[in-house]
Amino acid sequence: MVGVFGVGKTCLVQQFVHSIFSAKYHSTVGVKIDRKVVTLDGTEATLLLWDLAGRDGAEDISVSYLRGSHAILYVVDGTRKESCDQIFELRDIARNAIGDVPSAVALNKADLESEWVLGPGDEKRFTDLGWHALRTSAKTGLGVEETFSWLAREALVAGETPS
Repeated sequence: MVGVFGVGKTCLVQQFVHSIFSAKYHSTVGVKIDRKVVTLDGTEATLLLWDLAGRDGAEDISVSYLRGSHAILYVVDGTRKESCDQIFELRDIARNAIGDVPSAVALNKADLESEWVLGPGDEKRFTDLGWHALRTSAKTGLGVEETFSWLAREALVAGETPS
């Protein structure tokens, strides 16, 4: 999981793995790894979720954490337009480190509708790249399971495709 500081990466993982949400903010230092076993279309898969610490700038991302990734979930905060714009810098860094892997973007904090600043054009920027883009809320669980499941399926299919 990649995104700038404070977009809700850790909260999304906690909602997906443990079905919990905490409003208390805890900054991730380095990387936090969680694990969840899921069944997708009859296939059991163990997902290792690497929650990378958010940064103020894309140049600070540690590419060593990206190596070996089979998929990337980019996370943006729908109430902060700059978090959306910075994802494209992060994408370039990730691509240089690991090439093209299945990618999705979680347009997070959908529960804060009155503060939402992203529009259909912002979402289209992601879908034009071939990314799965879905509004999520770590607080309510909206779109969380769907986003992780979609990405896991794509990673499984990509892993089965001969190079």
